[in-house]
Amino acid sequence: MPSNQSTEVLPEGFKSWQEFNKAKKERKRLKQDYKIKKMEEKKQKEELTKSSGVNTEPSTFKKTKVREEEPSTLSIAVPGSILDNAQSVELRTYLAGQIARAACVFKVDEVIVYDDIGIQDNVTAKTINSLSDSGEVRPARRCCAQLARILQYLECPQYLRKEFFPKHHDLDYAGLLNPLDAPHHMRQQDDGQFREGIVINQPAKNGCYVNVGLLKNVKVDRPLQPGVRVTVEMLPSPPESKRLFGRVVPPTRPKKETGVYWGYSVRLASSFNAVFTECPFKEGYDVTVGTSERGERVEKVTLPSHQHALVVFGGLAGIEAALEADEVLMVDNPALLFDFYLNTCPDQGSRTIRTEEAILITLAELRSKFQPKVEFKIKQTETDHGDNDSNISVDYEDDKSSNNQEACNETPSIPVKNVENNVTENLDVSLETGDANCDKKKAKKRKKSKEV
Repeated sequence: MPSNQSTEVLPEGFKSWQEFNKAKKERKRLKQDYKIKKMEEKKQKEELTKSSGVNTEPSTFKKTKVREEEPSTLSIAVPGSILDNAQSVELRTYLAGQIARAACVFKVDEVIVYDDIGIQDNVTAKTINSLSDSGEVRPARRCCAQLARILQYLECPQYLRKEFFPKHHDLDYAGLLNPLDAPHHMRQQDDGQFREGIVINQPAKNGCYVNVGLLKNVKVDRPLQPGVRVTVEMLPSPPESKRLFGRVVPPTRPKKETGVYWGYSVRLASSFNAVFTECPFKEGYDVTVGTSERGERVEKVTLPSHQHALVVFGGLAGIEAALEADEVLMVDNPALLFDFYLNTCPDQGSRTIRTEEAILITLAELRSKFQPKVEFKIKQTETDHGDNDSNISVDYEDDKSSNNQEACNETPSIPVKNVENNVTENLDVSLETGDANCDKKKAKKRKKSKEV
């Protein structure tokens, strides 16, 4: 019996309801298969990371336990007027570099640049710069601003200086400065736990990217404003991962965990009294030391234990002149302002000692007398960036029974003992021997080169 249903012909490009429903089910099945495949890959990655002990998600890294004690600090206060005593612009720059080097060598945590000339002279002076300090614009003498800028420039790692220090006339002769080569000035090939970096303007989910001086930027676990300098703790990443992960930590964390010196901060003080009143620490400075030729001999003094120590240096006329120029401090005797008023170089051979010389002398004398309450020792696993030629002794014994022919073709390995770490390493040293076979080979090579 013929059916009454008529087959309707659809226009070109249209699908029937059966075909549309079939395609929809097929898409749904493919989507479900894709989800199942992704879940299986995720489980495989989790099993792989559990077996290898490496986690791929930066937010799930276990935080290492850090001691809660804050490390003891050492601060020095230097007058900015010492730059005015330099004979040329080049010497001004080099003088600031000497102060930075001294602060780094003796592990100073804070350098204070104060104005020792006075408020009235500061207002009427022609050489004035305006600097912003915690949102406030304060007048700062040109010499103080230049000294602070050069100190900050040298403390900053080399790969970050272009971002933080644009072209400025105070840095015209920065090429004369000796580098600090501090531990936080990491090189590209250095494998360190912590690195200094700058937040870059690159979009990222659940965080941001930081330039830490490597070929790849590091993704950190929190969103931050671009252009901010941060300390990043490098986190382990799996071998197949193409990204680097890290975590933003306080700048004191490297010193707490590894005991390594991590640079100094620079603070501008508009007057002599601001050195004490604008202290960044809540408890203030518990041990203060003033330096003068009229002070007590340093060998007669025993310093107590300190949490935050401060050493103040005077300018061309000494601390006494800075005290007279200050309108707030109503004290005639500068020894009353300090816990210890010391002469760190008694029986000196010169009539005067320059400030940059006094910094080196004083910190060297007080180094054995300082007793920090909280001190973190350097781990033995840390590697030094500098050359340790003075601490390396080479012991070589000539083995007469060895074949001289092998000595010409191979480079022997000589054991080198590091006195500090008591670790034996191998150095490749090329030796020149007087063997006749070696001379014949050299002569043949010379003839061939001449013929060519």
